[in-house]
Amino acid sequence: MDREAKNEKEENDREREKGVAAMVACYQGFDPAAYLQYNYMPPRADFDRQDSIVPWKLGCLHRAFTEGDMGGDVLVDVGSGPTLYQVLSGCEVFDTVFLTDFLEVNRQELRRWLQGEGYSSLDWTPYLQHVCKLEGRRPSAWTEKAARLRSVVSDILPIDVHLPRPLHPDSQLPTAGADCLVSCFCLESVSPDLASFTRALGHIRGLLRPGGHLLLIGALGESYYMGGPGVRIPVVPLDEAQVCASVRASGYTLVRLEVYTLPQGMMVGVDDVTGVFFVKARKP
Repeated sequence: MDREAKNEKEENDREREKGVAAMVACYQGFDPAAYLQYNYMPPRADFDRQDSIVPWKLGCLHRAFTEGDMGGDVLVDVGSGPTLYQVLSGCEVFDTVFLTDFLEVNRQELRRWLQGEGYSSLDWTPYLQHVCKLEGRRPSAWTEKAARLRSVVSDILPIDVHLPRPLHPDSQLPTAGADCLVSCFCLESVSPDLASFTRALGHIRGLLRPGGHLLLIGALGESYYMGGPGVRIPVVPLDEAQVCASVRASGYTLVRLEVYTLPQGMMVGVDDVTGVFFVKARKP
């Protein structure tokens, strides 16, 4: 590498670090309870509406986990935030689940529910009941599913997707890697630009064993969302082509892309998202 190219790389690295640091600063005011209220209550989580966002996401995850091509022992949820819906189907397939998030306030929110301390910012019962219905079980089986989830979550770990090794080396993740990764509304929400989003996809690929699967859900056309009262968090605005290109550039084989377009009734003033993507991909 000549001097000019080296200087350019160093400048790019510095700019990237500044961008990531700015994103970290945005999240200092993140409020898990407000975020859950904004996004995981009706109308976005209306289980009686065919066009509601949350049932669509749960349906995508249920289909992916029950198609018969995924197996093994370990599921890692990358960037769980304060939510649990993304592992409600996967916890029936995998016996060990790791939840992860960069923010301690989100990890605390997850611990409160998982440890059964009697306080959670959101009642997850309707979610558990809906996934039970998808699985052909009675809604009353939600208590069994809740017990199953609590039994298989092995740990709730800090993670930084901008590091080449996102998890601490002391984590109990098997050396060979996880059998499946799930990541929902994380990477585009913590990356200052498309290049950072793609790099983060590559970083988490290192957590996955060869032949393992990635299930990725994220926002389309979104430039910001509210992480709490007055907390405006920037997002990388993605389109379908960019998502597919980033997945392939990061070394995954794209299996399927599904897209949900928000109807007017789902636009509730807490973001400017226009759609949601679901990706199923595989690490060769």
